[in-house]
Amino acid sequence: MEKKYQNLPLRNGVGIILLNKDNKVFVARRIDNPKNFWQMPQGGIDDGEDFLTAAYRELEEETSINNIQLIKEIDGMITYLLPDHLLGIIWKGKYKGQKQKWFLMRYLGDDKDIDIKTKRPEFLEWKWIDLDEIDKVVVSFKLHVYRELKKQVKKIIN
Repeated sequence: MEKKYQNLPLRNGVGIILLNKDNKVFVARRIDNPKNFWQMPQGGIDDGEDFLTAAYRELEEETSINNIQLIKEIDGMITYLLPDHLLGIIWKGKYKGQKQKWFLMRYLGDDKDIDIKTKRPEFLEWKWIDLDEIDKVVVSFKLHVYRELKKQVKKIIN
């Protein structure tokens, strides 16, 4: 990491591991990274917002999903750092990475109700995948995050 970015703070964020009735995980492909990388819904926290409220808001903003049930808040926070080529670019250069609180949720609706063509779309497409696949589709700088989440979710749903 370049010296000028080392003192930047981490952005506080949330993430949602969304399971369907078959325990498949929701992932989507970002518009701003159209390669074959997928991610679970996640985003920043607004001023005065608590983690869970932010998670519900982010999920609805990104996917139109609001028919959900909270299964469990994942213990602790998980941090990732941006790779050098994204430092100074992502989040207008204000942060060097993100410290995230994750939530495991169950989708109670129908797939036809999922709509990623929102007011400010972030995704090109979405799909349900096996939990064991989530660390095979993610961008490399978030790989450790997804491996840890996979381990945590397996403990909860097994």
